[in-house]
Amino acid sequence: MTTHNRAEAIIDLGAIKANIKSLMAKSGKPALAVVKADAYGHGLVPVARAAIDGGATWLGVALLEEALTLRANGVKAPIIAWLTPISDDFVAAIANEIDIAIPSREHLQAVIAASHDAKRVARIHLEMDSGMSRGGALLDWNELLADAADAQAAGKISVVGIWSHFARADEPGHPFNFEQRQRFLMGVEAAREKGITTEVIHLSNSAATINDPDSHFDVVRLGIAMYGLSPDVTTMGDSRKLSLKPAMTLRARIHLVKEIPAGSQVGYGGTAITKVDTKLAVIAMGYADGVPRNATSNVGVLIGNKMSPIIGRVSMDQFVVDLGKESQARAGDWAYLIGSEKGDSYTSDTCYTADSWAAACGTINYEIVTRIGPRVARLYIG
Repeated sequence: MTTHNRAEAIIDLGAIKANIKSLMAKSGKPALAVVKADAYGHGLVPVARAAIDGGATWLGVALLEEALTLRANGVKAPIIAWLTPISDDFVAAIANEIDIAIPSREHLQAVIAASHDAKRVARIHLEMDSGMSRGGALLDWNELLADAADAQAAGKISVVGIWSHFARADEPGHPFNFEQRQRFLMGVEAAREKGITTEVIHLSNSAATINDPDSHFDVVRLGIAMYGLSPDVTTMGDSRKLSLKPAMTLRARIHLVKEIPAGSQVGYGGTAITKVDTKLAVIAMGYADGVPRNATSNVGVLIGNKMSPIIGRVSMDQFVVDLGKESQARAGDWAYLIGSEKGDSYTSDTCYTADSWAAACGTINYEIVTRIGPRVARLYIG
């Protein structure tokens, strides 16, 4: 495997395929693999191809440019893009057979106009706000359905799907999940009454795919779980409990090892002071690469078999860890921020994980992996 000089994320495509196959088997439904945000930091095109190889039928992205990138790289599977401002190039979307999510009557009219210009029928998924108060039509749902029914009857659009999104699916058994599902079903029934027929309806995200069989419908949307991470460690358990394998291992080179006496300030602002004589290592990765600046000493790096915590503040391009006086670590060694040389990235008792970084930074594992920046090379295995 080719290695790089400074920092790299090793992406196990085999793990992604295995996670998709497992989640599909448990749900008994086709999968829509969510590859937005550079596939949650794992790499858009390689992950999309792996997802299709793993059995996913559909791909989902937020941005139209993500979908167009996939088409430009020869990905032919059905793709839905769901965050497309009306200023987007819908003609290009239609020409490339990209399904467009429609959250409002205004969006629908823009797509109908683009369909006329493209001289092709646009494929759309009507997006309903079932209670999250974010995307989708709410008070104007019936009016949107009427417009869509007229446009479909006139051959201007094809309503491929109706969909919505859960707000609290990562809280198993929460009554609002039932309420959202019922609202969604009522919205679908209203569409049927207006003569709208679809290929698919879809509501389940990763959490609902795992927790809520009643919400699986025609397709399940696999986001964080296909990357081997839990939708919520507190309410659902970690990757191991969910039988998922994290796909990302993150490592950086040790830039420098040095002996430091007790009482030395470390980093900007002197926020940490060494209590004893020790060795420190400078790790060649920082917040410009996605390492959270507010990371605490509850996380750090694994060097060999030893977990060494962060000491002081994370800098733009580097951070410091406390190795301990007896450490034999040397400049040039690999330091593992997530996972280990063995590829074991979910046993928090033996290495740091995306979950442990999230806990140490007051955020979620989604943010930890998606924020890994482009200066960090991606290497693919499996």
